Amino acid sequence: MDRQTTLAFILIGAVFVLWLYLSTPEPIKQTPLKQDSSLVNKGNTVLPPVAEVTDSINNPKEQPNSLRFGKYFTLQPKQERIITIENDNLLLEFSTKGGNLRKAYLKKFNNWYSIKDTSLDIYKTKVQLINYSRGGTYDLSFVSSDGKAVNTSGLDFTTDADKAYYRIAGKDSQQFNFRLNIAEGKFINKKFTFYGDRYNIGSDIELTGMSSLISNNSYDLVWSNGINFVEENSVDEDNQSNASLYYGDEHVIVKASDVGKKVEKEFNGKVDWVAVRDKYFTVIIAPTNPLEIDGAYFQGTKYAQESGLRDYYNIRLTVPFRNNQYEKRTFTLYFGPVNYDILKAYNDHFEKIVEFGSFFGLKFIIRPIAEYVLLPLFNFLHSFIPNYGFVIILFSLIIKFVLYPLTKSSMQSMKKMQLLSPKINEIKEKFKDDPTKVQKETMNLYRIYGINPAGGCLPLILQMPIFIAMWGLFQVSVELRQQPFMFWIHDLSRPDIVLSLPFKLPIFGMDKISGLAVLMGVTTFVQQKMTVKDPKQQAMIYLMPVFLTIMFMSFPSGLNLYYFMFNLFSIAQQYYINNKHDGMELVPVANPKKSKGFMQKIMESAEQNAKAQQKRKK
Repeated sequence: MDRQTTLAFILIGAVFVLWLYLSTPEPIKQTPLKQDSSLVNKGNTVLPPVAEVTDSINNPKEQPNSLRFGKYFTLQPKQERIITIENDNLLLEFSTKGGNLRKAYLKKFNNWYSIKDTSLDIYKTKVQLINYSRGGTYDLSFVSSDGKAVNTSGLDFTTDADKAYYRIAGKDSQQFNFRLNIAEGKFINKKFTFYGDRYNIGSDIELTGMSSLISNNSYDLVWSNGINFVEENSVDEDNQSNASLYYGDEHVIVKASDVGKKVEKEFNGKVDWVAVRDKYFTVIIAPTNPLEIDGAYFQGTKYAQESGLRDYYNIRLTVPFRNNQYEKRTFTLYFGPVNYDILKAYNDHFEKIVEFGSFFGLKFIIRPIAEYVLLPLFNFLHSFIPNYGFVIILFSLIIKFVLYPLTKSSMQSMKKMQLLSPKINEIKEKFKDDPTKVQKETMNLYRIYGINPAGGCLPLILQMPIFIAMWGLFQVSVELRQQPFMFWIHDLSRPDIVLSLPFKLPIFGMDKISGLAVLMGVTTFVQQKMTVKDPKQQAMIYLMPVFLTIMFMSFPSGLNLYYFMFNLFSIAQQYYINNKHDGMELVPVANPKKSKGFMQKIMESAEQNAKAQQKRKK
């Protein structure tokens, strides 16, 4: 393998490793949490401070019967009622304070700590998505006709639910109303429709007699403070968390990247849906008629707390108000996993929230590979193999088989380059004082023996989108969450820690050793040892596996299992090719001058340019 080809391999490997490095969450310096005091949206409407909203909910007796929200909203505080509705997938708690959601449990998904503490109440072990302790969610906000900023999160609603608990199953459904009575013939009604077997509920926002109370011809539907973080590794979860919307037939992400730095985005016009998510779960709010929405506003801030990194997002959907006696807007609210198949079933582009990664703007290639090839194959295998660990092993074997023509071509090309190496060394020695001549004769040698010097690199480049799509698939696949394999691998969505160091490695800040990452590094070393024969490249044999091992220490064990098995199959393939072609000889091809390769043309062009420059100098 000559220097140029070696350099090409190193560059390709460096780009791939750099991408992995940039995609890996970095520790962020801890800074004190600062409470955001207000949120300003278009039209200069101010969202009440979180502390103010929280106090009014937790301390109803301290809420004065005053003009805090203007002369129209001076109702006496009432005792809070909690209504619990349970279906096959969800357990939802609603409060008459704000007439909104208080808690949303996902019955099929456990918290990370529930595995260690079996004494917890059954629902305390489940994932709960609402940040209810920080204030209201799913509220209405508007400016009243007397100029007051009103947010319904601190106001008292009534409900027609006559029981504290309801159970709905299968195809059954149930409706409840939460009403804010303002005056005779003037009220805001939130109607919720619950289904027995879904992750979503329906919501109607009904305004009656409000034409004299709402100014600016609009009101905002507000979701405050994002959703709960429910994973043990807060840095990893924070890296995947964001707010987003489907806008202009495109999924647009809003991400708070730096601790303490606020990010704000405003979008005008039709909005199909807005969402906030953590690594594996999401809440989506989708208007039934997107044309009835005037835009959306996002605000997000990242905080460093004792519990780890946390992103909090406030979202506003701006809804036009026509000043009619009665107006209604209908929405779908989804509370559930970021599961491609579940989200796609809604036929509202919800599945776009599933991100499979990108690489230098190649999302248009990577997403279709993951979406239409890898994910269906993965789900098909799991349909008859219950253990996801064995699914990943068979999956890696199938991918290896599919890529066999490419990897075979690459390995054979590398072996031919090794056989040609003595002849290239002779040319270098013969024309050691003329580098241009060395390059020309080397390329001529390639042409004589029909060898493409990029033959070993091109297959690797073609495989790259598949590897990146695979990485994205395993990074965010909720199917792998808390799924055990065997031996020490208890959760395929997290690193398989086999040893904790009493210190952190310099630069990398790592103190946990992953068993599969070490095995992946060992197999990478063996593979390099089998393919790299040039003594000048021995450093790469040792450095690359070590570097990759350190990089993969924090990756999910499912991803590391895939790469480990893929390496094993690659070693077996290389061994087969090496033994099958031990008698390979370099044979000149017929009519080598018939056509010139791309590299040959480049070298000839460079030589002509050099000669032209020499003539000009003379």
